[in-house]
Amino acid sequence: MPLPQGLARFNRVVTNRIARTGAGRLPGFGILVHRGRRSGRTYRTPLNVFRVRGGFVIALTYGPGTDWVRNVLAEGHCELETRGRTVRLVRPRVVHDERRGAIPQPARTVLGALNVHDLLYLAEDS
Repeated sequence: MPLPQGLARFNRVVTNRIARTGAGRLPGFGILVHRGRRSGRTYRTPLNVFRVRGGFVIALTYGPGTDWVRNVLAEGHCELETRGRTVRLVRPRVVHDERRGAIPQPARTVLGALNVHDLLYLAEDS
C-alpha cells in the first residue's frame, strides 16, 4: 500500500470534508458517489480524476483494498460529479500499471515518487 492507513483515516475524517465543497467543480477533481456494499449507505468521496478516452481513471493512492474501491467494484457502477456535471460510470476495473500511462506527466511523476502503481478505470455509461 503506497500511503499509510493513518493518513487515509485523517483524510476521510478531516480533509475529505473540506475537499467536498469544491471538488465537484474544479478541473482534475471529482466526487465519486458510491453505495456501501454492507450498509447500503451513499458515500461521497473526493478524488483526483483524469479523463481518458471513454471514461475516467483514478490513481489508487491508498491501494485497491480501500473501502470506496471495493464498494465500486462490488456495485459495478457509480456516479462522478466533476466540473459541475454528474456522469454515470460503469465497468470498473483495477489495473496494475508500473508506468501509469493514462495519467498526465506531472501527476505521473508524483505518483511514481509515492510508489502508486494501481489505477481504477471507469467507463462512461452510454
